[in-house]
Amino acid sequence: MAQNDQETNPGRAPLRHLERVGKGTAITDEIFGLVGRSQFFAEFSREDISLMAGYMDVYRVQPGETIIREGDGGDFMLLLIEGAVDILKKGMGGEQQYMTNVGPGMTLGEMSMIDGEPRFATCIVTEAAVFAVLHRDDMAKIILDHPSLGAKILVKLVSMLSARLRQTSARLLQYMERGLV
Repeated sequence: MAQNDQETNPGRAPLRHLERVGKGTAITDEIFGLVGRSQFFAEFSREDISLMAGYMDVYRVQPGETIIREGDGGDFMLLLIEGAVDILKKGMGGEQQYMTNVGPGMTLGEMSMIDGEPRFATCIVTEAAVFAVLHRDDMAKIILDHPSLGAKILVKLVSMLSARLRQTSARLLQYMERGLV
């Protein structure tokens, strides 16, 4: 997608300030290299990754850039290829609280891509990063063009989100048992 297409497509607007470097097909080997380190790509073949990469755009981002802002709308998810990102969440008083730092192979923003709800957290690049973006409309195209790949992606996303929910529920239970909630 050309840079000016982002201006006419509001779903692409949140990425407008970032440096787009091309299509995902240019970094298929790098994405495939994440297979051993990425929960998302655990069962994906080189062909699966190559097909999916054709629907993704690639961006390069410098440290300090915000790539996802809590509360913003968003219809895309990111796959971090290189670099590192801090994830921050607003506390009760509105202050940013550090949650975690993620590296290559991690996905960000998949909840909003799926449900269309506002972003849950803010993601700020801490080491120069390269990431691939999959928009909801491109996910729909994958489902139509390559149903088995689309199903595999959806199952993987649901599995990842389910695992996160289970982990969060277990932590909440621990806090409740300690009387912290």
